[in-house]
Amino acid sequence: MGQFRISGVWKDSNNVITHYAFHSVMEKTISRAVKKSKSEAISLLETTGNTATTWVWDYNQSYWSIGEKVEVVKAINGKYLRSNPDNSLTDNLGHLIDFDWIKL
Repeated sequence: MGQFRISGVWKDSNNVITHYAFHSVMEKTISRAVKKSKSEAISLLETTGNTATTWVWDYNQSYWSIGEKVEVVKAINGKYLRSNPDNSLTDNLGHLIDFDWIKL
């Protein structure tokens, strides 16, 4: 069982999310980001007992805030991660920091 935060994404040339920045939540701290492929992220969150939320940088307060619960969704083209299905701005995690310029 694990609890995770997702702080950012990597996208391909078609602007499709390919990887996620995962952080492990521990008793008194949260790990540095680990780059997980889409399939690794889906597998991790489909494991019984594992949960994730978005982790969003609050520019006004200068700290990370816990966002929305992230779930695996099954669609016609396969599975993907989704946070808030009622909100087109944040529902597919596209609002998270774009880490394409960081190589992990």
